[in-house]
Amino acid sequence: MSTSTRRRSRSPAETFGSLFERVALAAIHEDGKDWADPHPLRSPDEIMRQYEADPPETDEDLRSFVAANFSIDSWRPEPTPVAGLDLRTAIDTLWPALTRTSPMSSGHSSMLPLPHPYLAPGGRFTETYYWDSYFALLGTNESWRARQTADNFAHLIRAHGHVPNGNRTYYLSRSQPPFFFMVAGLTEPQDPAAAYLRYLPELITEHSWWMRGSRQARPGAPVRRVVRMPDSGLLNRYWDAKDTPRDESFRKDTLLARGAVQPERQLWRNLRAGAESGWDFSSRWLADRHSLNLIRTCDIVPIDLNSILYGLECAIADGLNRLGDHARETRYRRKAELRRRAIVRHLWNDAIGLFDDYDWTRTCLRGAVTAAAVYPLFFKLADKAQAASTAEVCERELLAPGGLLTTNITTSQQWDAPNGWAPLQWLAVQGLDAYGHHQLARTIAQRWSSLVAQIFAQTGRFMEKYDVVHLGQGGGGEYPMQDGFGWTNGVTARLIDFASDGLARGQPR
Repeated sequence: MSTSTRRRSRSPAETFGSLFERVALAAIHEDGKDWADPHPLRSPDEIMRQYEADPPETDEDLRSFVAANFSIDSWRPEPTPVAGLDLRTAIDTLWPALTRTSPMSSGHSSMLPLPHPYLAPGGRFTETYYWDSYFALLGTNESWRARQTADNFAHLIRAHGHVPNGNRTYYLSRSQPPFFFMVAGLTEPQDPAAAYLRYLPELITEHSWWMRGSRQARPGAPVRRVVRMPDSGLLNRYWDAKDTPRDESFRKDTLLARGAVQPERQLWRNLRAGAESGWDFSSRWLADRHSLNLIRTCDIVPIDLNSILYGLECAIADGLNRLGDHARETRYRRKAELRRRAIVRHLWNDAIGLFDDYDWTRTCLRGAVTAAAVYPLFFKLADKAQAASTAEVCERELLAPGGLLTTNITTSQQWDAPNGWAPLQWLAVQGLDAYGHHQLARTIAQRWSSLVAQIFAQTGRFMEKYDVVHLGQGGGGEYPMQDGFGWTNGVTARLIDFASDGLARGQPR
């Protein structure tokens, strides 16, 4: 990587150093993400020379300095669909409003350029987000959007070796659940192997990125995202290359560290790994299930990530089969089979009847009932007995009046009860239906679609998450409720179809 490329890839915290930290901690902006997304009006070197030569003395002086040197694009609510539209039509009208561009020349901002337009989630989230994109695309019925998204992700992999959390410089140290191969499959819904062949170099590069450190990892001593289990099998965890406060949550992370038991850099890496998981944040990652300052994401081997990587390995094998490279196809099928065996051996919790997360530091399962348990069904690596047990436990512990709960623990974190999230509804419905649990799948689809319709009728908006227990808008987390909202729109559009006729069309693999 050239010096100029490294400079352009530096996050705002790295670029503006003491200035960034001072502005973030002074809470000049109500939403800390605004300060991570500024547009410098001059070169960063010029701004820092002026700041260091004559530092502002007061917070008001600092506010004036920022206003003179940066343009801040505060987020705005998404437009309200025209009144009187049915739910599906209202969703379709929002796709143009959620379509954004990232110019190939983005100056000194934190935005990473993309060659094609993309779907943003909505609200404060104006960039593309990795795993959000797959679920949003489910509802567009426009293959060209899937192709643009897949091409954008392929571009990011060629440029950076992986798909970042989002196309911002401060997201480069981590990724998100690796759904690129699923996005690729949407470009060829009747022949996903053809899509895997088209993007084969990028799929292999992404897999290598997730598996970096495999040879060095030892039981009890993971390397990066690779965990070698006690029997020497390989599984993966969420991780982050940095151990500093997140740019977009700098003040929150800094203040949280002041009351934490664990060393601050360990805390910050665990927070970042939680962000990579997409479940930011959840009792899944908390030592006592409730306290964020006891987060320990890096200590956990998660069922969702490993199910996705099994799917990625199968997709690469399918692409290699289409290429006619049967030697390498055999290698990747072997990788997938070894992962499946490791998942079944280490992540199935017979005591609770679900797939579970594993604590590699304590060599034991976490014993948590979460919607992440549906991933092995979605990716078809569970056997019939495991699927039947999963269906029974989900119906008893997670089924709520508005759909499927995220976990059965109520906390202040947004990825816990009473919240439900669109992607988990889709994964559960598809996974359960694939194993013959048609009625439960349809019940989840109907309850979720009805809740989204109810809140839409009340507010005229689609939310990022919902309270599926009390049938309202979701809550919790580290930022205000957002609307828009890409993955809610995409999943709900598909579940409306599923709830009406039980037919899930166009699913890759």
